[in-house]
Amino acid sequence: TVICPDLRGYGDSDKPADPDGTAYAKRTMAADIVALARALGHERFALAGHDRGALVAVRAGLDHPDAITHLAALDVLPTLDMWDVLHGTSAAVGFHLYLMAQPPGLPEQLISGSPDAFFGHFLDVWTRDPEAIPADVRAAYLAASRDAVPSIVADYRASAGIDVDHDRADLDAGNTLRMPVTVLQQDWGAALGYDAAAVWRAWAPDLHHATVSCVHFMAEEGPDTVAGALLELLKR
Repeated sequence: TVICPDLRGYGDSDKPADPDGTAYAKRTMAADIVALARALGHERFALAGHDRGALVAVRAGLDHPDAITHLAALDVLPTLDMWDVLHGTSAAVGFHLYLMAQPPGLPEQLISGSPDAFFGHFLDVWTRDPEAIPADVRAAYLAASRDAVPSIVADYRASAGIDVDHDRADLDAGNTLRMPVTVLQQDWGAALGYDAAAVWRAWAPDLHHATVSCVHFMAEEGPDTVAGALLELLKR
């Protein structure tokens, strides 16, 4: 059984308001995923996520270790470490993180002023093969993003606040991912000057970390690589 949900705030999922800054905490979103799996009859399951979904997967692994049997994270760092490795001019690659970390109002207004240019930018610069995201897929992605600016910003804003607090509390308590973990990343470590595998190993003692050439949208550009890694993970 394969379940592929849209996270809250994205796609066809609900996009609740966020008056107290907790609606898009990864803790809240991880609880969504666990509740969904249970509602479909799965008390224990393997979980794979990409980018924002990977942050949710990591939080699910930390908060619900008895539910998550295996975990895969594609092209992301744990939230606390993500902020720590961004420094100097190289941090410009994460300009959107800083923009959406601002208090409610300005980020939403700026992004809503030209959403296709904003979201399309990442499709353009984070792909190596433009054919990997065909025109119809691109149009659907942009339409879904255009209709979800407030909730997308709320998700990112949480990663500059409450998510950091939750990660730091786990780090201080020595809480790690107990299940087998696979991480696939493009070579952000070389670009930003850190040891990506070492960063992940602090969170995941049973870790397989691999640098891949199919860059950020790896499921689209390297589906065989991703599928193979997931199948190997499930054997551990």
